[in-house]
Amino acid sequence: MTFVNVKPSEEFEFLNGQGHVLLIACGALAREIVDLIESNRWKAFDVACLPAKWHNTPQFIVPAIRDKIREAKGKYKSIFVLYGDCGTGGQLDKLLEEEGVERIPGPHCYAFFSGNDAFMAKQDEDFTSFFLTDYLARHFDKLIWAGMGLDKHPELLPMYFGNYKKIVYIAQTRDEELARRAMAAAKRLGLDYEYRFVGYGELASEMKDRA
Repeated sequence: MTFVNVKPSEEFEFLNGQGHVLLIACGALAREIVDLIESNRWKAFDVACLPAKWHNTPQFIVPAIRDKIREAKGKYKSIFVLYGDCGTGGQLDKLLEEEGVERIPGPHCYAFFSGNDAFMAKQDEDFTSFFLTDYLARHFDKLIWAGMGLDKHPELLPMYFGNYKKIVYIAQTRDEELARRAMAAAKRLGLDYEYRFVGYGELASEMKDRA
C-alpha cells in the first residue's frame, strides 16, 4: 500500500486485496492512516476515504458511510469507522448502532489526535480556539478560506471568526513548512497562534488494537 496524495474534494480507496478489516475514514486522515500502516507494516487493513470537504457539508457523511458499510459487509471480518461525530448531530452514531459497527471515540479528530481526556481537560481554555491539523494547515486556502467563501467575500470574516481568539495548530508531524502555513493562517484570520505537537494520538492506538 503506497500513499496517494488526497485532495479535499475527492474520495479514495487504498485496497491491497489482503486486508480483513475495512477502515472507513475521513479523507483528512488519509495521510496519517497510510503512514501508520506503512511504518508499522500492518497487513490487516484496507482503507476507504470519503471527501474531506464534507466537513463543510456533514449531511453527506452518514449516507456515504452507510453505503460503504453495506457494500463491505460479508467481504471483511470487521469494519471500523475513523470519524468523529463531525457535525452529524448524533446521526453517525445512530447509523453505526443500527449497523453494528464501531468508530473511534471522540467528537472530532482534534480530540482523538490530542487524546480525548487531554482535549477535554483543556476545553475551557480552548473554548475560543480554532483548530488546525496537518491536513487543514496544508489545505487551509481550499478548505477554509475558499471553502467558506472568504476568497470572494472577505467581509464575512468577522461573522465567521469574530468570536475566536487564536488558532491552535495540533501537529501530527514536526514539519516547519506546515507550521509556517498555520502561523500564516492565524495572521490572515487576525488570530493569535499556538503550536502543539500531539502526534497521531488515539488514531494510532485504536488502529493498533485492530491490527
